[in-house]
Amino acid sequence: MDDLEFRRRILADPNDTSQEMIAAKNASIANRKLSDELLQLDAKLESILKVDVPDDLADRILFHQSGQPEQNRGKTRFHLAIAASIAFVFGLFVGQFNSQIVPAGATSEIAQVAMEHVYTEAPFIEGIDESVTLQQVNAKLTPFGSELTSLPGHVYYVNHCGFGDKNALHMVMATENGKVTVFVVPEQQPKMSSFSDNNLNGVVMPVQNASLIVVGEKGQNVAPIAESLGSDLNWEI
Repeated sequence: MDDLEFRRRILADPNDTSQEMIAAKNASIANRKLSDELLQLDAKLESILKVDVPDDLADRILFHQSGQPEQNRGKTRFHLAIAASIAFVFGLFVGQFNSQIVPAGATSEIAQVAMEHVYTEAPFIEGIDESVTLQQVNAKLTPFGSELTSLPGHVYYVNHCGFGDKNALHMVMATENGKVTVFVVPEQQPKMSSFSDNNLNGVVMPVQNASLIVVGEKGQNVAPIAESLGSDLNWEI
């Protein structure tokens, strides 16, 4: 193996322990030095990347972001945008992301954000069933000053999410007519309204100092679901 081939292979994989590479490393002091330096660099990089991430980091970022100075907030949003971009590219790569267009001007801004959320996150939560408990749902509702008196049905998924420039509850649950996505957004709309596009339809309902949004597939009657959820929400906590 000549020096050029050795350098190419050692740069590609400093941990190559094939007999051919071992012989080439020991062929000269220069080769051994290069190998040792690359192994040390590789170990340093691995050490730097081993960072323990707190389980509640995402929630803390979302709910404390609004209280940060503008400069720090911009940095946080930049980092979150990078993470979102990576997730988006991954969805395209595995062929699961099905692009949809929400007609501009056809619905309110809050409704458009809700539908965009459903379309964007569908590939990543499809098939997920965390069998969420009432206690878990209420833990996510606590920052909004609310809780449910009982589970409305089987809950597949619940978490916090960025909703435009706000933080919202995002829940996927079962109904008699299929799955629906539920959002609780700390922005109250003036009155109950419905919205739809070619694939989805939903309803926005004002509740206390927030809005309850339910989104289902085209043809699903989601208004009774929103009304039932609204009546089960307790805001005196």
